[in-house]
Amino acid sequence: MSTINLDHLFKPQSVAVIGASNRSHSVGQVIMRNLLAGGFDGPIMPVNPHSQSIGGVLAYPDVENLPVVPELAVICVPPKAVVPTMECLAAKGCMAAIVLTAGLGAEQYDDDRSVKQAMLEVAASHKMRLLGPNCLGLMVPGIGLNASFSHQSIGSGKIAFVSQSGALCTAVLDWAAARGIGFSHFISLGECDDVDFGDVIDYLGSDPNTRAIMLYIESIQERRGFISAARAASRNKPILCIKSGRFAEGAAAAASHTGALAGADDVFDAAIKRAGVLRVYTVSEMFSAAETLSRMRPFRGDKLGIITNGGGIGVLAVDALIERQGHLAKLEDSTIEALNGVLPSTWSHANPIDIIGDAPGERYAKSIDAVLKDPNIDSLLVMHAPTAITDPVEVAQGVIDAIKDSRKNILTNWVGEATVAKARNLFYAAGIPTYRTPENAVAAFQHMVNYRKLQEVLMETPPSVPQDFTPETDKARQIIHTAIHSGRDMLTEPEAKAVLECYGINTVKTVAAESVDDAIETANAIGYPVALKILSDDISHKSDVGGVVLNIDSDEELRAAGNKMLRTVKQKFPNARVRGFTVQEMIKRAGARELIVGMTTDPIFGPVILFGHGGVEVEVVRDRAMALPPLNMKLARELVEGTRIYNLLRGYRDVPPVNLEQLYVTLVRLSQLVVHLGEVLELDMNPLLIDQTGVIALDARIKVTPKVVSDDQRLAIHPYPRHLKQELILEDGTKYLLRPIKPEDEPKHYEFMSKLTPEDIHFRFFGSVRELPHSEMARQTQLDYDRDMAFLAIVPEGPEAGDIHGIVQVVIDPNNEHAEYAIMVRSDIKGRGLGRILMEKMIEFCRQKGTETFIGQVLPDNRRMLTLCEKLGFSRKYLADEEVFEVTLPLQRDVA
Repeated sequence: MSTINLDHLFKPQSVAVIGASNRSHSVGQVIMRNLLAGGFDGPIMPVNPHSQSIGGVLAYPDVENLPVVPELAVICVPPKAVVPTMECLAAKGCMAAIVLTAGLGAEQYDDDRSVKQAMLEVAASHKMRLLGPNCLGLMVPGIGLNASFSHQSIGSGKIAFVSQSGALCTAVLDWAAARGIGFSHFISLGECDDVDFGDVIDYLGSDPNTRAIMLYIESIQERRGFISAARAASRNKPILCIKSGRFAEGAAAAASHTGALAGADDVFDAAIKRAGVLRVYTVSEMFSAAETLSRMRPFRGDKLGIITNGGGIGVLAVDALIERQGHLAKLEDSTIEALNGVLPSTWSHANPIDIIGDAPGERYAKSIDAVLKDPNIDSLLVMHAPTAITDPVEVAQGVIDAIKDSRKNILTNWVGEATVAKARNLFYAAGIPTYRTPENAVAAFQHMVNYRKLQEVLMETPPSVPQDFTPETDKARQIIHTAIHSGRDMLTEPEAKAVLECYGINTVKTVAAESVDDAIETANAIGYPVALKILSDDISHKSDVGGVVLNIDSDEELRAAGNKMLRTVKQKFPNARVRGFTVQEMIKRAGARELIVGMTTDPIFGPVILFGHGGVEVEVVRDRAMALPPLNMKLARELVEGTRIYNLLRGYRDVPPVNLEQLYVTLVRLSQLVVHLGEVLELDMNPLLIDQTGVIALDARIKVTPKVVSDDQRLAIHPYPRHLKQELILEDGTKYLLRPIKPEDEPKHYEFMSKLTPEDIHFRFFGSVRELPHSEMARQTQLDYDRDMAFLAIVPEGPEAGDIHGIVQVVIDPNNEHAEYAIMVRSDIKGRGLGRILMEKMIEFCRQKGTETFIGQVLPDNRRMLTLCEKLGFSRKYLADEEVFEVTLPLQRDVA
């Protein structure tokens, strides 16, 4: 994940085409034609040893003879020539290349490497960025750059399109050209061997000419970079994606129900929701959504008002809205009264507001004026069906004039084609979203609703876990390693439950027994009634082979059940190695619900947590939702709310609600287990019983592996860095806990801000700030620990326990070159050395991370901070235009 040298790729001053050609229909000929026709302002230099000119432009025999260093090279030579070409370009000083050539992975370069491997080594050694290979190329219409072999040119716009599929690129270009849609960037990624989705999203996220980003995704290679970049960019602009391969099945040989249920598409959905990306399912839907969201005004709510001159199209819009779980606004009495004064008596007197087929622009305008005053209406859809009496253009102009000062979101739907084409063009020119069908218009509105929900999820402050809890991680790991050292990859049921208990997850008492007689002795110790289960490393789903008997009340019943179980298992699964039985307390909770909670490991996004309707019919009902760890209470709640069974858990009629808070706590603790124990590949708690009193796991399975990779490789989202916690005692004896910030710290952060003096605020924000809005506070507390960090100094005990006395935070650029810091210490604490300790901790963190430079800006009258920076070895430079000192500390100067 890096934006290093991407400016050379997306904003080049000069372009060389290696493999340019005059041969008709060759890639080299099309590339040159497109570059020359695009209006690019810099030199375009074709390289071909056999031609004096290409397309009327002087050609050069090789890279060495180019008159200037090309910022961007387009390579369309045979596979064997790619690496020598790259070496020449690197020697020349070129920093970016588009490799159109396909088949590089299959072509050997030498005994040890393919052409692709050798190419990537050359690029990496010179920090040269590569787009491709096997791609269509790149277009940036704003600078006249068409470095692609596309058949279609495009106009300039505010939407960026990024695709792994070259074929889809050409189809989208046709689709967009027919509708007059332009782009800020049109990027074909190809095989993503260097520049990938994360890099491009990072770049486009800060590009002022891009208002929305559209992605066509076949697979994600750098999962962590993708999610990190998308989370950062989606706070600033909409990101939409289409994902192919929606119905690909997961691994067939899953050892748990969770593994069987977790389809690849479900996991992808969970990942992009966590990143704030809106998913769509067709190309037309994507463009409609991008256009709508990029023009969206501040979103007020999800209730839609509809004005139409045709009852039929109005009803179609309502049907589409309800089908998408949308909300139709109810008109206020005052609105109905106002409409009575401007509409014929035969109008609908309800929403949708049918203003009758002969409505001219003036009637539309008066209706809109009345409706926009209704507080129940958050957004308005204005519809028109052409009639012989009305002029669609005149009506459109009336609508445009009526809504120009509105702060609500307005969408339009002029039904038809040729008759309403000019009217649609008026809406396009006025920047008003317009759609061809009622269904498309409603879909666009729901995209706004869903996008707003994603933004709220990104900024919502999660509640704290109700109980403080420290898991017994070492004990759990010892249980797992004992099983691994004995050659097993599945824990026994008692072992699995013991691991869960280490993380505070309530399980039913379960004891292993080697024989029927041992099982009887155990049952008497536990107390009847009991459940008896077969114990075998080879049998995962015990009930499928008669390996479970419930509600056993006596020794005689247990003996008969145990002997019959052994016979049945021998008959149905003769090769199974039976180790005995497990005996467990029989839990009876009238009215309790059976759930499944578990985790599995996705090949792309790593560990994923599953929740849903449990029991023996779990794979038939298939009511489940998924989320990526780590989870907090808010994310756990959203996971549960994503299932149908959630409505039952909330209670209904005379059935009371279950203890949902304990369920959320269980999910959070499972998330902790997943983050801490990299040995766990799959886990099931099925059934997990829940009622008013809480939750208890009746059965548990855990599959493990000795091959543990680091969290950086295993987890798609950086977990909370708990290892960075530090206890601290100042010279005056004051104790503090230094730890990274959490999203749950937002209330205490506000409290800390309220105790700062005006001078503190002035030095931190370079002005007067009374209170940060929630959106900004969310950015400061909900960090991506891959690229941001903040340390708090917290009072650990006493009357002020939990209070924040100091904060230091940094924002690290995607290339890990600069960490820009900010620090605040309460005025009544200053002078004790806390500020210096916070600075030193953050400096050391950035140094260990490999960040090159630690920087900040300090006001001239902030003498205390300038003195501290001087003591810590910072250099400083006065920036007269900004009236601040820029302080800089190189972090890697002592590193060999």
